[in-house]
Amino acid sequence: MPTPLLPGVWGVVATPFVGSTLDVDESSLARLVEHYAAIGVTGLTVLGVFGEAAQLSMSERRTVLEVVCDSVDLPLVVGATGLSTAPVVEEAKLVREVAGDRVAGLMAQVNSPRPETVAAHFNAVHEATGFGIVVQDYPVASGVGIRPDDLADVVHDVPSAVAVKAEAPPTPVAIGAQTAVTGIPVFGGLGGLGLLDELAAGAAGAMTGFSAPEGLIACVEAYRDGGYEAAREAYLPYLPLVNFEAQAAVGLALRKEALRQRGLIMESGVRPPARGLPEALVPQLLRHIAALPQRDREAAGAAH
Repeated sequence: MPTPLLPGVWGVVATPFVGSTLDVDESSLARLVEHYAAIGVTGLTVLGVFGEAAQLSMSERRTVLEVVCDSVDLPLVVGATGLSTAPVVEEAKLVREVAGDRVAGLMAQVNSPRPETVAAHFNAVHEATGFGIVVQDYPVASGVGIRPDDLADVVHDVPSAVAVKAEAPPTPVAIGAQTAVTGIPVFGGLGGLGLLDELAAGAAGAMTGFSAPEGLIACVEAYRDGGYEAAREAYLPYLPLVNFEAQAAVGLALRKEALRQRGLIMESGVRPPARGLPEALVPQLLRHIAALPQRDREAAGAAH
């Protein structure tokens, strides 16, 4: 069976675009993932919701994977956008062709409230592709909700599951329910908003697209070494920005603009149907970025 994901922070990678036609910006993408590698993430998650994978053509997805694989030597979790087996398998063929053994897990979304349906789907994907499955429970993206107990049944019935990404609020409850009965790591997401509480509930780390992943690493490492109070102290400088980026409807645009302001990508455009960034929010975003620890601002400047 596939190996469970390592604990820690799996940086979720944005897809930078450039120009009025919003073409994939390969140079910015390379710079961004090189920065992730430099700060010590466990691995990368590409072609996820934060990467706007659903708005990319298959050719563009290939480009993203090729740039990431050529730029860094890190294990990858690769997202699949489909909700039924055949489209997911088709996406996975491209992933296998480009990334091969670099793939630590294929992230597939829960596609039904019925655990037997979800388990059959994941088992069929694994049988067709050989990939370990990262079970993503993210009803905002999928439109599908499942009870925590039923999700635990799914994991039990999918021997190829290598991790769970729990993004159905309240996430500490969902993570606690999974860690109590499953033997694989469970990660939080949602921009790191609930990271402290998720770690206290047993999360193995974070897998999310926060624009200052240094804060996620600081929090997870502090929790590992010193427990909750140490993690809280380490995360406090980042929490205002975490909260600011969690605003509904414009969170993606905020995070990409923060990455641009930090010197990690050249432009911050998003593809429809995502909403662009209201200019009125930029001054406050700059205040939050300026309040980040100095070492993080310097690291981003070095990457630029």
